[in-house]
Amino acid sequence: MLVPLITGAVAGVLTGGNAGNLAPLSIAVLALFWLRTPLESWMGATPIRARGFAEIRLVRTAVFLLAAVSCAALIWLFWGGRNRLLVWLGAGAGVAFLGQAALRKIRRNARTAAQMIGAAGLTSTAPAAYCAVTSAWNETAWSLWAANLLFAVNQIHFVQLRIHAARAKTRAEKLTAGRDFLAGQVALTILLAAAGLLHWYPWYGGVAFLPVLLRGYAWFVVKPRPLVIHALGKSELVYACTFGVLLILGMGLQ
Repeated sequence: MLVPLITGAVAGVLTGGNAGNLAPLSIAVLALFWLRTPLESWMGATPIRARGFAEIRLVRTAVFLLAAVSCAALIWLFWGGRNRLLVWLGAGAGVAFLGQAALRKIRRNARTAAQMIGAAGLTSTAPAAYCAVTSAWNETAWSLWAANLLFAVNQIHFVQLRIHAARAKTRAEKLTAGRDFLAGQVALTILLAAAGLLHWYPWYGGVAFLPVLLRGYAWFVVKPRPLVIHALGKSELVYACTFGVLLILGMGLQ
């Protein structure tokens, strides 16, 4: 969520926008993001639920506090009729999270698909930050959202692959377990190359994907190793930060 937010903000500043609206937007985004977990726990919508009077009181207090902070930040953000474009973007993100929750209830084995739907909502912080800074919605806003969403989808798919293929002992078994991910890698590579050649997409967007694409292809080649989930989380965090840095550097050069 923070990587799209930062890339969108930098893109807006580089085009001469005003960074003054980033403070209320960032506070609102963080408060709403933190609000989700205690709210779901209080409502009993997740396997981990608040139990007992003390836990329920703690969760309820967190919900009210974060809701108050987010409401105050939103009033600040929209005060005087400013940033009206963000209303529609926020509504779209809300629909994505509702769709994610509905999918989880309908299909218990749709974890990956639900995460990808949720990613559409989280990565909307990129165009939101850009619009807050520039007060405009244009091709750059769409490009920022598309780039961050494609990266998030690739990352989610790769992490799920690593978990499901944790017991693969040979490269052949890895290829069998990861054929869908590999197809997605190839499709993403072709999409980025074609978009760049046809000038549908800025060249820096494709360059920012190089590390994560190389990581995905390399996994099928290297010798199978035991899965260390904490190490995987740290490495994916590094890839996310690298993606954000390359995207920002590309926008600066552009």
